[in-house]
Formats: sequence, structure tokens, C-alpha cells
Amino acid sequence: MSLPVLEITIASRSEPGRRERNEDKVRIGCDGPLWLAVLADGAGGHRDGAEAAQRAVDRLEAALQEDAPAFSAQALTRAVLSAHARVRLDQERADGFDRMHSTVVALWIDALRDCVLWSHVGDSRLYRARRGTLSRLTADDSVVQRLVDAGLLTPQQAEAHPQKNQLIAALGIEGDVEPHTAPDPVALEEGDAFLLCSDGWWGSLDERCIVGTLADAATPGDWLDSMRQCIEARAAPRQDNFSAIGVWVGDPPQARRR
Repeated sequence: MSLPVLEITIASRSEPGRRERNEDKVRIGCDGPLWLAVLADGAGGHRDGAEAAQRAVDRLEAALQEDAPAFSAQALTRAVLSAHARVRLDQERADGFDRMHSTVVALWIDALRDCVLWSHVGDSRLYRARRGTLSRLTADDSVVQRLVDAGLLTPQQAEAHPQKNQLIAALGIEGDVEPHTAPDPVALEEGDAFLLCSDGWWGSLDERCIVGTLADAATPGDWLDSMRQCIEARAAPRQDNFSAIGVWVGDPPQARRR
């Protein structure tokens, strides 16, 4: 007797904020029991930030589809490194392009085995809400995060630090990058909710809002829309592009009520 496959539902939102161009890119897809969510936040002169983010999500997705790699941390890490190589290569080929780079955060789900992997480079984040408790599953590749790790800043001080977005690693930079990949598949639970988001999203929200809006949402899209309304209500004059992907395993609000 086969066990039921967990139901996965995904939604995404991407907004320009107060910027002329949106340099964030999101990608969601399904290949049999395998689900993929990828978010990239590009940076560079002219249109290069958007180009870097687009190349990153395109290449990462393609790498996970080529040769049907096994669902493993190694395969996901190789896909992220392939995305880094593509951004570097295209940057070298394009005459007149300014330096461009991109963050990336990826969530890869095997719904048949009820497990998940994730990886990231930069300061785009992954959160998980489980039974009403929010956990941040990634640590920013930033100067400020290094200060937190060294005990020189508290996490609360880091959120308000003027240099919180100064990166020390991103796809497309010179040299190698080291993707931060979950070392082994992590078991999913009915009612898990994941949020992938760019710094324009997480930097404009109190983390309590992430959990609070989840409780009243009927779908992942409703959840993202409620958070988007919170961000827009701030009316920040220099609001950056803000993007997110919501991934639900089953029905998180119902699971929390139970």
C-alpha cells in the first residue's frame, strides 16, 4: 500500500517598489514529484542586475533537469555553481556590460519522499513556519552577518544596520563561491510553510508579520498578498524591489489550529 504524497502548493509575487526596474526574478516548477522554487536578486549597472538574476534562475533550473540528477545536496550545490559560472561567462562575453551579480535562494522538494533541500548565496532568505514557530534557515552572506557571528552585533542591531545589505558573496563575482546547501534532505511535515524572499521583502517586514499573516491565509497567494500589503503600507520612499515565493505543504493554517 503506497503512502499519500504530500500536497504542495506554491505562489510568487515580485514588485518593483520605488525603483524604475525590477531586478528580482522568481521561478517555480514541478517535474513529477520534484518541486523547485528559485528566487534571485540581481545588481549591476543599466539592465545588468536583471540579466544576472535571469541567467541565474534559468541556469539553476536547467542544471537540475539535465541528466535527471539524483535528489541530493551535491546535485543542488552543483546547480548553484553552474548558475555562478553562467553569470560569470556571460559577463565576460558581453562587451560594455558593467559588472553584474546576483543572489540566489533555492528550495527543492521531493514530495514522494517527503523531504526538502535548500541552498543559497547572498542575502536572499529562506524561512520556515512550523506549528506557529518561524525559523530562518539561511544566514546572509553579508558584512553585518559576519559581525553578528563574531558577537559584535545582536540580530536586532543587524536588522537596522546601515550596511546590512553589503554582500561578501554573490553569483557572478570574481573567483569561487561556496553555496550554503543543507547537507542532507530534511523531513517535511504536514503544515510546513516556506518563504523565499529578497532583501527588499524581508527588510520591510517584522518577522511577526510573516507568522501573523499566515494564520489568516487561505492560500499561499493570500499569504503573500497580506505581506505585500504590509510592505506597501509602510510607503518607504526608497523601497527596493521586493519579491517572494510561498510554498505550502498541506494546509499550514489548519495544521496550526489543530
